[in-house]
Amino acid sequence: MMRKRKPLDYYLSLKYPVLLVAEPEGGYTALHPDLEGCVAVGETPEEALANLEEARRLWLETAYEHGDEIPLPSTEREYSGRVLVRMPKSLHHRLDKEARAEGVSLNQYIVSLLAERSSLRALKRELWRIYEGAETISAEPHLSQEWGTSSGGREWTGVLA
Repeated sequence: MMRKRKPLDYYLSLKYPVLLVAEPEGGYTALHPDLEGCVAVGETPEEALANLEEARRLWLETAYEHGDEIPLPSTEREYSGRVLVRMPKSLHHRLDKEARAEGVSLNQYIVSLLAERSSLRALKRELWRIYEGAETISAEPHLSQEWGTSSGGREWTGVLA
């Protein structure tokens, strides 16, 4: 039995994450990682993004007409806050000893380590972007948020408004 689908307009209104890549030979490639094969190119970032918007519309319309499953944007996924992590016994033992020394539960200790490492990694990426003199996309009216860069300023990620 097939699940009842929402109207096409619902899917067209969803805001999918975008990856924008400055190509070495010039021009830009834009894609929606959540929509397999939804890619567009352009001479400027704005042209690539405008072409991607048209490609997204066509991708969604075609998938809808054929009855294909349409994924929700990864930005709309919900997370439970629970994750199962497998690790070597020696690491488990070491982390447990460190947590006891800190006077916290193993779970609290691992969460604090993950949060610290994640923050340091984000800071490192930002410092590298600044160091490399990465070009950023100005906040045009069609962009809903600041775009984050990676790969030495050649890739941008964000969500189209």
